[in-house]
Amino acid sequence: MAGLIRREDIAAVRERARIEEIVGQHVTLRGAGVGSMKGLCPFHDERTPSFHVRPQLGLWHCFGCDEGGDVISFVQKIDHLTFTEAVEHLAGRVGLQLRYEDDGGANRPREQPGRRQRLIEAHRVAAEYFVEQLATPEADMGRAFLAERGFDRTAAATFGVGYAPKGWDNLTRHLRGKHFTEAELTASGLLSQGNRGSYDRFRGRLMWPIRDLSGDVVGFGARKLYEDDPGPKYLNTPETTIYKKSQVLYGIDLAKREIAKSKQVVVVEGYTDVMAMHLAGVPTAVATCGTAFGTDHIRIVRRLLGDTADAAAGVMLATGGARGGEVIFTFDGDAAGQKAALRAFSEDQQFASQTFVAVEPNGMDPCDLRQQRGDAAVRELVGGREPLFEFAIRSVLRQVDLDTAEGRVAGLRAGVPVVARIRDHALRGEYARELAGWLGMDEASVRRDVTRTARNPPPAPSTPGRPGVDGAAGGRGGQGGPVGGRGGQNGRDGYGSSQSGRNGYGGSSSNGQRDSGGQRGQDTSGGYGGSDSGFGASHRDDPVARLERQVLEVVLQLPQFALATSFDDLGADTFVVPAHRAVHDAIRAAGGVRAFGELAGDASARGAGGEANSRAAAAWNEQVREAAIGPVGVLVTELAVAPLPEDRPEALGGYARGVLVALLRLGVTREIADAKGRLQRMDPADEAYAATFGRLLELEERRRSLLTDA
Repeated sequence: MAGLIRREDIAAVRERARIEEIVGQHVTLRGAGVGSMKGLCPFHDERTPSFHVRPQLGLWHCFGCDEGGDVISFVQKIDHLTFTEAVEHLAGRVGLQLRYEDDGGANRPREQPGRRQRLIEAHRVAAEYFVEQLATPEADMGRAFLAERGFDRTAAATFGVGYAPKGWDNLTRHLRGKHFTEAELTASGLLSQGNRGSYDRFRGRLMWPIRDLSGDVVGFGARKLYEDDPGPKYLNTPETTIYKKSQVLYGIDLAKREIAKSKQVVVVEGYTDVMAMHLAGVPTAVATCGTAFGTDHIRIVRRLLGDTADAAAGVMLATGGARGGEVIFTFDGDAAGQKAALRAFSEDQQFASQTFVAVEPNGMDPCDLRQQRGDAAVRELVGGREPLFEFAIRSVLRQVDLDTAEGRVAGLRAGVPVVARIRDHALRGEYARELAGWLGMDEASVRRDVTRTARNPPPAPSTPGRPGVDGAAGGRGGQGGPVGGRGGQNGRDGYGSSQSGRNGYGGSSSNGQRDSGGQRGQDTSGGYGGSDSGFGASHRDDPVARLERQVLEVVLQLPQFALATSFDDLGADTFVVPAHRAVHDAIRAAGGVRAFGELAGDASARGAGGEANSRAAAAWNEQVREAAIGPVGVLVTELAVAPLPEDRPEALGGYARGVLVALLRLGVTREIADAKGRLQRMDPADEAYAATFGRLLELEERRRSLLTDA
């Protein structure tokens, strides 16, 4: 077993890897108040952003699915990595050489990083090798192929196009010279196994590197060049641990920023089509890699578009653009391309965006169109898009003869089910009217047929219930270890279990990394799970519980303001809500707010901001999370990331002091009530009476001073 990474190196990775940049490669983030950003959660399907990032603390949390953590846990979850692999991946990005505990602190040999990083590195080296080979005499046919399609050397370099030379083991020998093992090359998909041994998977082909959102090469697409090649026209990397064809889009690394900026994505069918689109001035083009555009692709695109519930109804702006952005399918004009467009119809309604189809009437794909008619024609093709619903209906009508009565009836029978599948009621009614016009039939009768079909659709295939949701008992916690436990039956057992039996929180994993494996509970009463974690149904409208939560948010996010109060002097029983009390216990166990002051330097820490404060606050939050027990760590992260009601920088100090003083006053008020109660039960002649009365006077003075501070 490999040694553990040194704790100080893990801390350095957390500090150097900017969480907003790492998350921003997968989620379109927008400002959400002072020091906060938000976007669509990459871990569950949603239309309203509930995923928040607080860069200065290096933390993220989704208030929709209750997932959260730091930059390391985000990479773990998004890329399905172990803790060690995630740290090694981030260390590679920030240029930090890690040290391991079992070798006296010496640098571990490069042959030992996490397996995923080795596969990524193998692909990086292979991509460089293929690019170098494109300049060799053997690659003359490959260069000619590109030139015939209007792509020069600059274009090839922009897209990383290369050439895999003929021969059985050219790439293998090159990679072995870089210290990659045969097992690693086989796992990467670059090496194939046959009856006579291993050999290069790609030989004598033009190569396109396929990159993920972060820009790492995870696979290749290879185009056949020679007649004696018995393989298919296009050959892709097989499914591997880093390459899933249903989850990658060619060109997404180049297009992602423009997609987020222009709120448009153009889906084409091939690698050369992506190149042609980008070079023609449509930099939002992407392509699938040997598979149909599916649900996983939709999730990727929606996050980049920042798709929201406001656009779900397809409301158009006065300018004619869709509020949620545009998804344009640019398929070939032949029968296969039209079939692909119709297949996309079934997926379309998962978008809140407006979805269109752009098909060249003469059957030319974007690459051919650019060659024959120039860049402007490609842009005009995209500009002349038509709504996918309209295209789907017209496509089925083109299959019948509308000049005959029989053909019109056949068109009605074919068109009505398509219209009935439109989920938006307003759009469905509008297209029912359009269908009636295209058929030349009575609008009322067509509407009746559409309504009847929509109410009685063909039965959908049944799907198995999800553990912990459809069943009586909750599922297990995440991969966190023994702390997580089961979600519990009927919401009784486990942390955050609910009446519907959803999963509880997960426990802790190695290297101190905490995973929140389970889903949040529903309608939980005061437990750690549930809507508004630790602020369950019975506390949601409780002003005291709300104040406690606001105080903890301020203390974790703006500890410099808590230093100016006597927060650390609060007693263990100050917080009423059990979950809040557990967070307070973790803060006290981490040394209280004074520990933050020591990290930042007491004098400067009392200021309102600064880089030193941010670093100290991030380090102190990590100490609090480490001190938290079980699911309390998840709540700590949530409170540290939660957006504050006050989002004006100049007013943050006033808000922070206000809620802190309010809690202190509440505590003093409780003590005053207790003191008065004791006095009423005591004999004035008793010696303790005078001491209690003196304490009451002190408390009254303390309350008056707090009123002045407020």
